[in-house]
Amino acid sequence: MTVVTGKSALWAPDRRAATVGLLMLVTLSAFESMGVTTALPTLVHDLHGEELYSWPFTMFLAAQVVGNVVGGRLCDRRGPTPALTVGPAMFAVGLLVAGVAQGMTQLLVGRALQGFGGGVEMVGLYVLVAQVYPERHRPVVFGAFATAWVVPSLVGPTVAGLLAQYLSWRWIFLGLAPLVLVGWGLVLIVLRRLPAFEPPATEPHRRGLTAAAVAAAIGLAVLSWAGDHPSGAGLGAALLGAAALVPGVLVLLPRGTLRARIGLPSAVLARGLMSAAFMGSEAFLPLVLQQVHGFSPAWAGVPLTTAALGWAVGSWLQPRYPELSPARFVRWGFLAIAAGVGLVTLVAPAWGPPWVAAPAWILAGFGMGLGTSSVSVLVLNLSPAAERGFNSAALQMSDLFGQSILIGLGGVLVAALGPTAGWTPLNALLVALALLGGLVVSRRSDQRS
Repeated sequence: MTVVTGKSALWAPDRRAATVGLLMLVTLSAFESMGVTTALPTLVHDLHGEELYSWPFTMFLAAQVVGNVVGGRLCDRRGPTPALTVGPAMFAVGLLVAGVAQGMTQLLVGRALQGFGGGVEMVGLYVLVAQVYPERHRPVVFGAFATAWVVPSLVGPTVAGLLAQYLSWRWIFLGLAPLVLVGWGLVLIVLRRLPAFEPPATEPHRRGLTAAAVAAAIGLAVLSWAGDHPSGAGLGAALLGAAALVPGVLVLLPRGTLRARIGLPSAVLARGLMSAAFMGSEAFLPLVLQQVHGFSPAWAGVPLTTAALGWAVGSWLQPRYPELSPARFVRWGFLAIAAGVGLVTLVAPAWGPPWVAAPAWILAGFGMGLGTSSVSVLVLNLSPAAERGFNSAALQMSDLFGQSILIGLGGVLVAALGPTAGWTPLNALLVALALLGGLVVSRRSDQRS
């Protein structure tokens, strides 16, 4: 067994600035995500926006879809430099706008800027990885990306809660902005050292990407609203949202993705199924623990924290065995997620053992650590240089679409049937999706079509 060490992959003299800058931007994005989730009740109360509670998330996600598409187009036409010049800057501006918001409208504008900038930035980071790090080192890089979420997952909610309670929720945004600029500066140094970008001789013929991105963003926003309004109007809105979302998805993902076509399309589909299976269940786990078993909010969040540890272990383990194909890790990841979601369903009834939640979610997090990094490696390895931007954007959007659709479905089931009766069939569906991913889709993702 030949082990590619993190030191050789990440900290070679010609890659140190890239590694620090990339990991800073990923870590700060994670802190922002965890912080907003924790402080949202306080900030919407201060801004008198309780009726718009879910919209800071909705605006971010909808704008992120458009940002992903714009970032992909920029990277394929001009390399990662424009995306990584514009994306982090816009993300930082969004932090400042949200941090000084005097009302919900200004906050939502800030969140939209963060989502758009973050979407452009993340695609640029993936393409930069392909240019700076050799193929054999990419598993280590994406493992480091996953690990960069661990500390924010462990301490981010606590730090955000303390800031909101003793200083102000505004510092969750304002405190991160200068650090984002530092990471951005390091990445700009790396970009200046890259060889001049040579546009592809022939550009893949893709039309309607921007219109599809806008349609998908609107569809996601409408689905989010429908999830908050479990009524006849909400059902009608959900159908309209799906009608806008589905055509957009067909344009924004590689051809053959929904049919699990061999090669790249199956790899992109695997990311969406993985995110749907894990996030679709996790979104309702704290609710079940609180409403069914009487847990406090703090204790109900413990399984989510333990999942971050399992995720880190899975991400660390995957690059230790370079002789194994990424598709094999994807398969094992799916099976671990299926087992974790199946086990955690035992918590759903009032007579179920709530202590099962933590070990079950460690197992599911371990599966995500094995699988998500490996899917990222697969997509870059299967992508021609001229299509890295589009395919990296598709990977992010598959993740986003998968979790959004299943969380929306879960919201409808839980609202209509209650936590136990709604979460149980949802988890059964998610286990089936994970098994489909592990037994079928992952096997089709390790070949070039």
